Formats: sequence, structure tokens, C-alpha cells
Amino acid sequence: MGKKLQRSGWRWLVGLTLLTASCAGLSAPKTSIDKVDLAALWIEPADLGSRNLFDGPGGRALAPAESARYELIAVDSRGYSGGYDVRDRQGVKWSVKTGKEAQPEVAVSRVLWGLGFHQPPIYLLNDWQLDGAAVDPQSLQLARFRRDAEDAKVVAEWSWYENPFVGSQPFQGLLVANLMLNNWDWKTSNNKIYDLASAQSGPTRVYVVRDLGASLGKTTFPALLKWTPMRGMGQGSRNDVDGFEEQGFIKSVDGQKVRFHYNGIHPKLVDTISIDDVVWTSRLMSRVSDDQWRDAFRAGGFTASQQQRYTAKLKSKIREGLALAGPA
Repeated sequence: MGKKLQRSGWRWLVGLTLLTASCAGLSAPKTSIDKVDLAALWIEPADLGSRNLFDGPGGRALAPAESARYELIAVDSRGYSGGYDVRDRQGVKWSVKTGKEAQPEVAVSRVLWGLGFHQPPIYLLNDWQLDGAAVDPQSLQLARFRRDAEDAKVVAEWSWYENPFVGSQPFQGLLVANLMLNNWDWKTSNNKIYDLASAQSGPTRVYVVRDLGASLGKTTFPALLKWTPMRGMGQGSRNDVDGFEEQGFIKSVDGQKVRFHYNGIHPKLVDTISIDDVVWTSRLMSRVSDDQWRDAFRAGGFTASQQQRYTAKLKSKIREGLALAGPA
């Protein structure tokens, strides 16, 4: 028994050391170059009020077919949610994510795109078939389909802690928006750089926050592990409207610094957020109409009740943020 306990303790210590080492780079964010085209991250959404947050950036024309059969290319067993790489009858390739993260990923992607941040075309399918794999049909329900376009290639990843946009208003706004949507999985591997080969206008290289499924819940961090930020541990819930409603937004204000009800492993990023950043983002989000909020959550397959609850909580956060600006 003693030897077994020793081996168990040794394995735990090795695992802890590896996880701690993986987070050693979580220092204060810094920019990697002096000048950058901010349009590669964010473009002012002059048409925000008319944006279709149900169909998203790809529109209905690029949506995958419901009730159709898809050919299996590969099984993706990485990450929290399972998935597949598939091909449709027109030869278009899709990255498919199933499970609990599919819904929030679509809804949050719609919101970020509406606010002017670049997003790939993604959709939620309720009814589809998979050829080439023996799977439970029930596991194919509510799947996120992300289009793999020939003219939009992923060429690299980018870090929240070192990138060309650190300190800019759009980057700070992106941090605030993710806080408000309770997206807590800020891994470098979730952030992609796309080259847009056939862009007719605007940037030909864009920075995208992808894989947004760890959203719309609440952030948590085990008290026992607060002394070290461990990427391998869960940092919160996802697709959890009760948790989303439960977590507060602004805790306090100290000069220009805002303290948040945030329990994740990235306090050094969150600590860079100022009153002006919260107000800027809240003003941007206040331009989203009730119908657009409803469409974003409807695109994610949420029920009418869930749509209403998520929208109400987000609007309360927006009011908190706007209040920091003081009297008009």
C-alpha cells in the first residue's frame, strides 16, 4: 500500500510540475510590433443594426444542408468536445463539433462578428447523417459546422499575451466582450490567423478567436489550486444559463481600474482592462437590438426561454458598463 501511495504521489507531482510549467508564460501582455493595421482584428461595424445575427458572416448561401449525408474524412477526439472532419456532396469540407460546446460556440461567434470582430462561417445543424463511421445517431444532433474554405487558410496561431494589438482599443474591447460572454478558455490554440486569398477589400490577413464553446456559463477555479494557474483544470462551466445568470460582472472600481467577478486563470490580462475599455465595449454592444440578440441565440439552438434569459443578463451587464461613464 505504501509503495502504491508513493507512486500515486509521484505521478501527481510530475503532472503538477508539467501543468505549472505550461502556464509559466502567463506574464503581462505585450505587443510584438510597433505599428499594425487594426482592421486585421476589428472593423467598425457601421451596419451593426442591420447585421443578420442568425445566418452570420457566411449568410444563408454558405450554410450546410440540413437532413443531408456527409462523408467522414477523420475523427477529431481532441479537446472537451468530440467532432469530425467531413465533406458534403458539393465537395466542401467542414469541421464538425458535437456535444455541449456546439451551441454556445455558434451564438458567441454571431455576437463577436456582429461587434466587428472577424469570424469564420459557422452554423448549427439539428439533423444530419454521417457516412463512413458507426456512431450513435443521437450523438449527431446539435452539431457545429465550420466551413473549410479554400480561400481562407489558417496559417498560424496567436497569443493573447503577445500580439500586434495589445493595448489597442479593439483588443481591450475583445477582452471585455469575452468577459461579458463568459468565454474563459483563452488558449493560444483557440486563436487563429487566416490568410484570405480572394479578399476584394479590407485586410488579407485576419486574427480570429475561434472555438468559443467554453462560453455562456460561469468562471470557477478550485480554491486548492489558486496558487498556480493550471491550464489542465476546468475553469468554469459552459452552456449553463443558470451559472451565467449567477455570476456578476463588475465587482468594484479603483481609479481607472475595474475589478470583475472573474475566477479564471488569466488575471494579468483582466487587470489591464480600464473604465474606458468597459464603456467602449458596452456602447458597442448596446447597439445590438433585442431582435439581433434573439437571433444570435436562436442560431445557437437555444430555446425561447434561454434566449430571453441570456439576453436579459447581457443587457444588465451592458447597463453596468455604461454606468461607468457617469452622467451624460
